[in-house]
Amino acid sequence: DDAVVRALAKWPDVPDVFGWLRLDKRGQWRLKDEIVRHVGLINFLGRNYESDTHQRWFVQNGPQRVYVALDYTPWVFKLGASSQFETHTGLTLDTLITAMLDDEGQMLIESEHGIGVVTDRDLPTLLDAVWKADGSRASEAELLALMQGDDGQLVFRWGNIKLPLTAMRASEVPLRYRFVTNPAPTEPAPSA
Repeated sequence: DDAVVRALAKWPDVPDVFGWLRLDKRGQWRLKDEIVRHVGLINFLGRNYESDTHQRWFVQNGPQRVYVALDYTPWVFKLGASSQFETHTGLTLDTLITAMLDDEGQMLIESEHGIGVVTDRDLPTLLDAVWKADGSRASEAELLALMQGDDGQLVFRWGNIKLPLTAMRASEVPLRYRFVTNPAPTEPAPSA
């Protein structure tokens, strides 16, 4: 935002804010646990959402950085128009890199924007797009086995895209994809 750039120039030393803003697993912004419902504010937060050199995600609010606590990943993906994936900020996903099912039953996708959890509202539709190597649809038992770490050679098929669906422990996602879920002042980035 141009207003943000002007504010940064005018007030360069405004202290950062921690502990006020959160992103939940449905891609909803929360201010002190209250869901943000004002469309203008939601759009502002999305336009000014980025990460710093320590892999802490924040919203640039004028001259002030408001750091975001993440309930899981820095991005939340949902199905938009024409079954196209989009981020919680409204960006379209053009490139799907990997697909994973974690040990808590959540689907993760790595895209050109980074790692994101798929909102639970779209999960049933996406699990119907999981197939076995022999071309038959994956069963619930096979999905449960994958959640427990058994890579059963499942494939996520979405349109023209075919990706292996692999297992991932939810607790390992922040370290593997290098982001901080609960930012604090001068917190170092996770080491690999």
